[in-house]
Amino acid sequence: MGEKLPKARSRRASYVWNGEAIRALREHMNLTQREMADELEVRQQTISEWETNLHTPHRSTQKALNMIAERVEFKYETQAVGQPAEQEEGT
Repeated sequence: MGEKLPKARSRRASYVWNGEAIRALREHMNLTQREMADELEVRQQTISEWETNLHTPHRSTQKALNMIAERVEFKYETQAVGQPAEQEEGT
C-alpha cells in the first residue's frame, strides 16, 4: 500500500513510414520532392527512393517525419508493423 504507479506518458502518433505514407505526407504539405528533401536535409533522390520503397528512412529521420506530421496535423492510417493485412470477404 502507498506505492505510486509511474505517471502515464502521453502517446504521440507513431507512423509506419513506408513509401505511401511519405508521399501522402508530402502531398498533404503541398511540397515537391525537392522541397521535402530540403526540409529533411536529404537529396531529392532519397525522397524518391523512399516513396518507391527502394529504401526506408533512418530512425532519426523517421522521428523527424513524426514531428513534421504532428506539426502539420497529418492524419494517416497505417497498418501496424507485423500485422497481417485484412482480407476482403470471399477471398
